[in-house]
This record gives sequence, C-alpha cells and structure tokens, in this order.
Amino acid sequence: MKIAPLVRAMDRRKDEISYRIVHTGQHYDHAMSDVFFAELGIPVPDYHLGCGGGSHAEQTAKIMVAYEKLCLKDRPDIVVVVGDVNSTLACAIVAKKLHIVAAHVEAGLRSGDRTMPEEINRLVTDAISDLYFVTEPSGVEHLRREGQSSEAIHFVGHVMVDNVMFQRDKLEREPLVEGHSIAYKAAHPRYGVVTMHRPSNVDDPEALARLTGVLREISQGLPLAFSVHPRTRQNMERFGIDPGPGITLLEPMAYMDFLNLWKEAVMVLTDSGGLQEETTALGVPCITLRENTERPITISEGTNILAGTKPEAILAAANGILNGNTKQGRRPELWDGKAAERIVEVLVGRGVSCS
Repeated sequence: MKIAPLVRAMDRRKDEISYRIVHTGQHYDHAMSDVFFAELGIPVPDYHLGCGGGSHAEQTAKIMVAYEKLCLKDRPDIVVVVGDVNSTLACAIVAKKLHIVAAHVEAGLRSGDRTMPEEINRLVTDAISDLYFVTEPSGVEHLRREGQSSEAIHFVGHVMVDNVMFQRDKLEREPLVEGHSIAYKAAHPRYGVVTMHRPSNVDDPEALARLTGVLREISQGLPLAFSVHPRTRQNMERFGIDPGPGITLLEPMAYMDFLNLWKEAVMVLTDSGGLQEETTALGVPCITLRENTERPITISEGTNILAGTKPEAILAAANGILNGNTKQGRRPELWDGKAAERIVEVLVGRGVSCS
C-alpha cells in the first residue's frame, strides 16, 4: 500500500528517475502479498528474494544476506525503505554498510513501547538513515530530538493516505462485483469491522479471550465482521475461543475487498497502525485496542480513540459511537493524496536510481 503511490509518482517522471522493486518475501501468503500487487497496480517485482518466515532474527538475517548480494550486483544510488517491518530494518542496515544512501518513508513514528518489534525497527532504521520522509509533526519532533538534521527531514504527508484515497475513488468508479464484503454487506446493512494481530493481543490466551469477550458483547448490538490474521485464527482454535454468533470470521481479505467493507462501517476496532490512519483519512470511527500508538495525530485530529485493552474502556468507547457520540475528526495537514509526489520531488533532486 505504501509502495503503490511511489510507483505511480515515479512512473510519471520516468525520464528523471529509475527504480527497481524488491520483494523480500517477508510476507509470503498469497492473500497477504501477491494479490496486493495485482490490485494496487504495482508492477511485478524486479527481484523476489524469497526469504520467508522464521524468528525475527532469522528473517532479518536472511533478508540482509540476500539483499546485500543484490545491492552488490545492481548498486542503487538510494535504497528506499517503507514502514517498520523486519524488511525495513534489514535493507536499511545493508544499505548503510555498503555506503548507499538510505531513505525511510514513514519515518519518525514512535510508540514509546520497546516491547513492540516494530518500535525497535523504527528506532534502528531512523538512527542510520540519511533521508526521512515524515507523515505527521510528531515524527519531525522525534527525529530532531534524536539528533537528526533538519535538512534530512521532509514532512511530506502520508503515502498510505495517497493510496486509500486513490483506491476509494477507484471503487466509486468501478464497484466490486464479488468478494467477502459484497455478501456480508448484503446481509448486514449496519455493522462494525475488527482486525487484531499484535502478539500482545493474540498470542496470550487470557488476553485473546478477554478481547474476544468484549467483542462478543459489542456484537450483541452491532454485528461484527472480523478479518482474521492467520496467526490469530490459529490461536483462537488452539485456545478454544468461541467469538459467538454476532461475529463473522472472514479470511484475510484482498485490499479492495477489505476497503469496500470498512469504509462504510459504523466503527472499526483494530490494533493495526495503518488502519488507524486510513480510517482517519476517510472519516470512519476507529477504536484502537492498544495501550499506546505511534500515530498520535489520529487521536488529536482524526477519528481514532485509543481505548487500551481493558474491556470496560473498549465497551465504553463502542457504546459512545453506537449512541451517536461519534468523534468528529478531520484529515491532518498534507494528508491530501500528494505525499508520493513530494517524496519523488526530493529524490529527483538528488538525481538517483532507487531500489
């Protein structure tokens, strides 16, 4: 979702910039990887490293070894990494070890929670990068506090928002004719949407049972469509957790199918970082099932409520929305669908080819 707007923006300026797409293989399930390339109009990757799964250390190491060979063979001027996954960290480290400029898209976000693997990836990537493309003012503040130069920091808006607006408009022009969302919406004119995948929420049986319990209670007044991450489903089955009749468990959904579902939901309940931003971009009420967020602007300006993981707080937030007390948010500064254009303008100014 973050690559697609960059590809579109670079394609519009192909006389000035060239690029290669590298798929590390970190996300290797078809429903969570290949289908996104097709739906978002991203070209087939120029390189597929096929690194697959494993522990955090194993996965990061496999990506580093494979990506180093690629960079030595086809040396780019700049390595552009996005987000906060293991691939982000691995490729940034390889770039800097080879004295290649590293640019981080979605830089500067901080949750303050170092038990999150993503937080470690963010901190390390930003400690060594050369260019920082920032989504919100808090990111600028964090990077300056950590000693990065103002010249390296570029507040550009958010490519994730570029993408959701682009795909929303496409849906309006070309409505879906098949998918999980079609059947579900036909049967449930009013509904909520759930996603949950963070280890702290789904790997511990007590935590997962507690959160599923409050979702079951909410579903008595509002049916819920739960797009279930493979690990979450596996743990629900392993722990013997029954979500109840008001919650429909759906397989991981293609991007457009899922967007078609949540954009018209009464509320979204999630522990995802990206979905907090996407719901703010489209004005959909969001309840975040976490104790912290690295995206504070979705709370201070957007439609997001940070409810934590205590059932009573989650239920209070949900009941507030159901009773009409919907938070009136707004789209933050520079979340205007043009972040990728601003990023490419900076890259073109350096006269580069990118990986």
